[in-house]
Amino acid sequence: MTIKEPGEMGRVAIEVELVNHADAVLAGANALPLEKVRRIRIEAIVDTGASHLVLPQAVVDRLGLPVVGRTAVRYADQRSATRNIVSDIELHVLGRDGIFRAIVEPDRKDVLLGAIVLEDLDLIVDCRAQKLVPRDPNGMLAIIE
Repeated sequence: MTIKEPGEMGRVAIEVELVNHADAVLAGANALPLEKVRRIRIEAIVDTGASHLVLPQAVVDRLGLPVVGRTAVRYADQRSATRNIVSDIELHVLGRDGIFRAIVEPDRKDVLLGAIVLEDLDLIVDCRAQKLVPRDPNGMLAIIE
């Protein structure tokens, strides 16, 4: 896990593994050789101001992820746009994993982990240490009110 450059205070970066979940399912059924499962290890920026998982188009292309729709997006500077949504992304980070949809940013260079991903995987940002950590190191904890 690394901290971003000084100009990017408060942003935490962590290595994640992204996998085409459909490929993984086929490999589990012995219908695709394990070495053919499309996967990538890449640095992701933890952004609690973002709501979703955001992927660069280049990552989507490399993983062969299917477009399942479009959504409106609003940026921090109040610009807006419409972007593709892809599905079946298996995400592995800090011993936790989940299957997510993501918003595709055509010109983006890095992956963003937004609040929905953090909440689903029960991960929190330790602001003092500037790192991503499990809420409970013994395992995920579901909070029900």
